[in-house]
Amino acid sequence: MSTIRENIERIRENIAEAALRSGRDPSDIRLMGVTKTVDDSKIMEAIDCGIDIIGENYVQEGKRKIEKMGKTLEWHMIGHLQTNKAKYVVSLFDMIHSVDRMKLARELDKKSREAGCITKILIEVNVSGEETKNGVPKDKAVDLVKEIASLENLSIQGLMTMPPWFDDPEDARPYFVALRELRDKIVDENIEGVEMAELSMGMSGDFTVAVEEGATIVRVGRAIFGERTY
Repeated sequence: MSTIRENIERIRENIAEAALRSGRDPSDIRLMGVTKTVDDSKIMEAIDCGIDIIGENYVQEGKRKIEKMGKTLEWHMIGHLQTNKAKYVVSLFDMIHSVDRMKLARELDKKSREAGCITKILIEVNVSGEETKNGVPKDKAVDLVKEIASLENLSIQGLMTMPPWFDDPEDARPYFVALRELRDKIVDENIEGVEMAELSMGMSGDFTVAVEEGATIVRVGRAIFGERTY
């Protein structure tokens, strides 16, 4: 059995255990393979082992991989996105996790309309308030959701966040709780056309805690593929 297969099986077991601990159905959580700088052969091996969502940080790297590996699985854009890349991502990716400002949303809506598609998006929220993190501030997220909801060619599916890095994953729990509570607040607003089905949170070091707090997509790179080589 390959290391990648072993890693994926162990991660899925950990996800299932975390889901059951919190009274959730393990099938409600999807495992994303994050593949920034990962060799194509390793990505293909992960796909063969059942990974059906790939997360990419950079448009050009994602474009090359999608053209080589095809669209038989979901490709998600998870990295910070510049407005001038909007025309590429709406045709390449199945979901964009990193929408955090109205200017970007308007451009994505425009390019989606021109392409004749509805683009699924998540609103990236900076729950920690760190200046080095992207994302809309938590206290401005509801207003941004309401504003983006008026754009006909975007479909808000939920929220995404990236908490600070901690040695102890338990320290990340309050940030996952904060995103879940924000999701619940947005649901209570009953904003027309807005779904809050997805919470994209949790990475290699803290995904089990994220699952316990409501994650529906966990974004895992290192724990599947090993340390990155740049």
